[in-house]
Amino acid sequence: MDDEPSLVRAVAGYLEHDGFVVATAPDGEQALASARSDPPDVVVLDLMLPGIDGLEVCRQLRTFSDAYVIMLTARSEEIDTLIGLSVGADDYMTKPFSPRELTARIRGLLRRPRLTGHTSEEGHVRTIGDLTLDPQSREVQVGQTPVELTRTAFDLLDALTERPKPAFTRPQPLQRVLGPARAGLRRP
Repeated sequence: MDDEPSLVRAVAGYLEHDGFVVATAPDGEQALASARSDPPDVVVLDLMLPGIDGLEVCRQLRTFSDAYVIMLTARSEEIDTLIGLSVGADDYMTKPFSPRELTARIRGLLRRPRLTGHTSEEGHVRTIGDLTLDPQSREVQVGQTPVELTRTAFDLLDALTERPKPAFTRPQPLQRVLGPARAGLRRP
């Protein structure tokens, strides 16, 4: 989904040639409607869409979809990247870009495990691959094998599995687990 029809056609053609099934949308409203009716695996999304902008599309998409999102935009400032990633994008590319790099990034995202959760009587259970984490009971299993973790290790795993798609800097999950004062301490 992009605000430039010629770029949409070029990217769609390149991805189709590489074996992907591609659906396009001319604006944010139609992109969301399309994602609801035919859930995608990956969404390539421009920030500057007509109607609902790309950030809002990404926010709304995250309420009903676990599709990977690559923001594709002319905006190259660090703050734009940070905002895109903070609303749920998994990756961010600036124009001009290499179609081969876009394809490589899509393939990389598709290799990542998806978050599939289900609700138990105790609360939200997260399953990622063979890993199952129940925050309410503080239990972790790999396959059918229970895993004993220290409180800190469990809290860190809980923080990382809560939103497994974005990349974190080292201090981010540690701040949640240890608090801001201790998270900034450097390793010896």
